[in-house]
Amino acid sequence: MVGTDIVEIKRVEKFIKKWGDKALEKFLCTDEINLAKNINSIAGFWAAKEAISKALGLGISKECGFFDIKIYKLSSGAPSFTLSAHLIEKFEITSLSLSIAHDGGFAVAIAVIESKKNREQKLTH
Repeated sequence: MVGTDIVEIKRVEKFIKKWGDKALEKFLCTDEINLAKNINSIAGFWAAKEAISKALGLGISKECGFFDIKIYKLSSGAPSFTLSAHLIEKFEITSLSLSIAHDGGFAVAIAVIESKKNREQKLTH
């Protein structure tokens, strides 16, 4: 399953200027706020969470909220993520991958999620 999202960095910046720290707290946990050191990273995290939720086929919803997705960095510095246990179990997730980039005033993210259910579906079609 693959999901992608793109967001204009200025849009996220306006959101934060309007609501301050409460804006960050609407979609990032404390660890993520500490990890996202600048507006480009914050916008990248927004795009990443949207891309991940799209890869699951749910979008941001009651079933998959912003806090069901936690972004972190590997020791190499590459972004990665984990999901709430209920999502891992429901989709029988076996592998996760994330790429985030920002340039030209935009942040983009691509998420790839492999699951036992997805693998079985591919084999039967």
